[in-house]
Amino acid sequence: MTRNYYINGNTVRELEAPVRRERRSREEIEEANRRKRRRNAARRNRERAMGMSRGYVAFLTVCVFVVAATAVMLVQLQSQVTTRMNSIASMQSQINDLRADNDARYKNITTSVDLNHIKDVAINELGMSYPTQEQVVYYTIENQNFMDQYCDIPKQK
Repeated sequence: MTRNYYINGNTVRELEAPVRRERRSREEIEEANRRKRRRNAARRNRERAMGMSRGYVAFLTVCVFVVAATAVMLVQLQSQVTTRMNSIASMQSQINDLRADNDARYKNITTSVDLNHIKDVAINELGMSYPTQEQVVYYTIENQNFMDQYCDIPKQK
């Protein structure tokens, strides 16, 4: 028997023992082959699972298009709502401006009329006078803001 030495470090010497292969029995060899086939089958299954079939790709494509179309429609709706809100705001601004103009014109009209002048013209030029107590006739109205006149008002003596 030959002794083979090798150096581990600078001072240690150990005997290098030859590696012996044990003979395996037929059952062990068959078991090892079965394990190897199982590993290969598992690897093929993992590779197949990682791949995508045409049907799955088509399904995902349809899903992407549906989501994209929904997103586009949502953005369009939001844009329409924003446009309409701006339109409503501008119309409300116009309404407020028109109301202010109407109020200013109404005040202008009411202040331009001189009631004392009208009273003076009615009494002095047109000969009108205030009604006397006998000329005033009172009517009662039953829960209505208006009254229908079907005949002339009777004159009092």
